[in-house]
Amino acid sequence: MNAHTPAPSILESAGVEPRRAGDILGEALSGADDGELFVERSESESFLFDDGRLKSAAFDATEGFGLRVVAGETAGYAHASEISEAAIARAGQSAALAKRGYSGTAAEGPRPTNAKLYGEDNPLESPGFSDKVALLEEIDAWARARDPRVVQVMASLAGERRTVEILRADGRLIRDVRPLARINVQLTVERDGKRESGYSGAGGRAGFEAWITPDKWREQVDEALRQALVNLDAIPCPAGEMDVVLGPGWNGVLLHEAVGHGLEGDFNRKGTSAFSGRLGERVAAPGVTVFDDGAIQDRRGSLTVDDEGTPTGRTVLIEDGILVGYMHDRMSARLMGLEATGNGRRQSYAHLPMPRMTNTAMMAGSHTREEMIASTKRGLYCANFGGGQVDITNGKFVFQCTEAYLIEDGKVTSPVKGATLIGDGPSALTRVTMIGDDFDFDPGVGVCGKAGQSVPVGVGQPSLKITGLTVGGTSL
Repeated sequence: MNAHTPAPSILESAGVEPRRAGDILGEALSGADDGELFVERSESESFLFDDGRLKSAAFDATEGFGLRVVAGETAGYAHASEISEAAIARAGQSAALAKRGYSGTAAEGPRPTNAKLYGEDNPLESPGFSDKVALLEEIDAWARARDPRVVQVMASLAGERRTVEILRADGRLIRDVRPLARINVQLTVERDGKRESGYSGAGGRAGFEAWITPDKWREQVDEALRQALVNLDAIPCPAGEMDVVLGPGWNGVLLHEAVGHGLEGDFNRKGTSAFSGRLGERVAAPGVTVFDDGAIQDRRGSLTVDDEGTPTGRTVLIEDGILVGYMHDRMSARLMGLEATGNGRRQSYAHLPMPRMTNTAMMAGSHTREEMIASTKRGLYCANFGGGQVDITNGKFVFQCTEAYLIEDGKVTSPVKGATLIGDGPSALTRVTMIGDDFDFDPGVGVCGKAGQSVPVGVGQPSLKITGLTVGGTSL
């Protein structure tokens, strides 16, 4: 199906008249503050080529709906994998129990939009099954031929096409078709009995064609191989407090975790964030401007509308170091007397929406990365991050560096392994002393978890110099 041929309505194809579904929803929402009927049909597939063979090939198709009734701070939610008038009626009766004894005022629905941030590509249709397997075989063979030290190759493809329909109380049916594709390559190299790995990946909201041309997938192989070979020469990282220079792009995951979650509306409404009640205060160094933008064309974290039907957009969170905003779904916005920002997201029809990030990033500055390194007598240059952990209530974080180097007397020297960055988001932002001119987004591989729900996201930043971070490693 191409972008010019709209798919049939999920409700109608299931034998449900949208007007009748609207009547059921209207009855359930009578006297409530807000709510919607969220209908979803999703198809996904994944391929994993490992150790010279196709290890797994999976296909999944799901559909269902969720009906939400919001009364004050209470949300009643009922969902089912059966899309029928009878099932929707039962869900409406169940969810409506949330408003028992409550009388509210219906919130105004989200504004309509004619924007469309991605096509209706179907990554499952093209290329075909056998062509995808052949591609993974080619990646495996090419990677092994690239360097004799390559002893293991893991290559994977993952694609999905989600269609969602959001029926609002005013009878408006909002539809969004969301493609998503991703390619990953992980290599292991061995030298003198020592093994190290490297990883690279890319993706976004389109079909596979943008990422599986030979020049594109070979970029992923070369990058994974480069990282693995760097780690072969790495020495144990010294521990202690030092200045840290972060590379651009994917390292924005630190900003996402250590700062972004703390700026989501629900945590601030409940007063559990380190940033609660601090609007208008300086929370970062001058020059630090952080934004969330779900309206960037084809980006992994982008959505034409969020999962409540609100159009996404650019929300400035920190401007020149001053906290100026939070990210809101409709509930947190209403309860805080603010506007929804298009950040209401859910993993699937079986989940309630909540405030979530889309593409979160820090704006560029005027310094070069070379200036940052030259100004550092003793420090760490972190080129790539791995996983991390954050405590939302105080912003404390621990992040593992998967590619890092010592900075000695203004020069990058030895690669190091075992480096971790330890600190807290609010104070780390105040220690930013130089902001790079090399802003970049991640390559399109981000996944964010919150309250048991996972959604695709984007992160981005320029190079940064942060003074006085604690680096975990090996004590000297």
